[in-house]
Amino acid sequence: MSGLKQASVAKLKSKEAIIGIVGLGYVGLPLMLRYNAIGFNVLGIDIDTSKVDALNEGKSYIEHISAEHIANARASGFEATTDFARVTECDALILCVPTPLNKYREPDMSFVINTTDALKPYLRKGQIVSLESTTYPGTTEEELLPRVQEGGLRVGESIFLVYSPEREDPGNPNFETRTIPKVIGGHTQACLEVGVALYEQAIDQVVQVSSTKAAEMTKLLENIHRAVNIGLVNEMKIVADRMGIDIFEVVDAAATKPFGFTAYYPGPGLGGHCIPIDPFYLTWKAREYGLHTRFIELSGEVNQAMPEYVLSKLMDGLNERGKALKGSRVLVLGIAYKKNVDDMRESPSVEIMELVEAKGGIVGYSDPHVPVFPKMREHRFDLSSEALTAKTLASYDAVILATDHDKFDYALISEHAQLVIDSRGKYRAPQSHIIKA
Repeated sequence: MSGLKQASVAKLKSKEAIIGIVGLGYVGLPLMLRYNAIGFNVLGIDIDTSKVDALNEGKSYIEHISAEHIANARASGFEATTDFARVTECDALILCVPTPLNKYREPDMSFVINTTDALKPYLRKGQIVSLESTTYPGTTEEELLPRVQEGGLRVGESIFLVYSPEREDPGNPNFETRTIPKVIGGHTQACLEVGVALYEQAIDQVVQVSSTKAAEMTKLLENIHRAVNIGLVNEMKIVADRMGIDIFEVVDAAATKPFGFTAYYPGPGLGGHCIPIDPFYLTWKAREYGLHTRFIELSGEVNQAMPEYVLSKLMDGLNERGKALKGSRVLVLGIAYKKNVDDMRESPSVEIMELVEAKGGIVGYSDPHVPVFPKMREHRFDLSSEALTAKTLASYDAVILATDHDKFDYALISEHAQLVIDSRGKYRAPQSHIIKA
């Protein structure tokens, strides 16, 4: 069957292959634009009709991806669909679907499994299937492999299966899809060769590993490294604060060491679709092997406690001014999980808003990237972003700087807010109405 492998590789190298991208969110959409830009015919597949309709009309629903880019892709052949039967047209299928945690902090594999089940009837000889969703080591072998082979296709012979984790960093101006090296592991050597042919067209550097499990573990290690180090610096922040030391000054000073130190900065908790979630995929899988991942769980405890820490600082600040949190008006600045993006997944800002409300506070928010509080799976506020004016700031008993967007006017905030709870270290000079959190 090496003839099928060679044909698949040749089709990808000549850019005659049709690329199918399943899941058109923060990962799938940039990937679509990249393949489209280099001359591939790309078909986008998503179960969300509103996303598909928007894309086919040349519109974008992600702030840092312009409508112009989508319209250009449409003009050069890109199309989106909800019809999984069209999978048969594709030579490559790249799965970019969510892998959240359930309420017990266990992997929710329903998106991956349901998507694979939806693709199954339409798989054919010569295709390559690549999973990009972050997941536990063994997912590709345990969940995708048997489903892909159900109809009689043999992985490594008549169809090819790889795992290649996404590494998108929304809002980071220094990197784009093309320039971020791509890790890939194949179920067999033939799978790997077809996978490399798929990705080397679009990505400057493809990094090969020996198996899909190694590729899955690579992604988890990257995110666990970050989660553990953020947990460490968040714990250090609490210690430094109690000692009257500015942790941001300390991190900046330590970062001048040219070796052996990487700067991580504390915040109000972890956000995004990766760092708060992915480490627990390994925690869950490790139990199967009788192992207990103590670093992951400890950093998780520290990071999950940060919104409560911010709340305690807010209550202390109000208390010093003779006010209770109950009945106080509190404005949260920035509800996206990181600066300069509109992505709200797992945002600690939202948890802070819920904690304030639960204590009887009256909560509002201001975020230039999120004009209306969106419908979320677990959180709901019927709020719109408040314009940041001197009058608005003065009308609140306290403002919490939760996400430090560049669009905020920090001088205006400092001048007119009655009380500022700064969880991002934006205000270094001591001021009586600014409390570091």
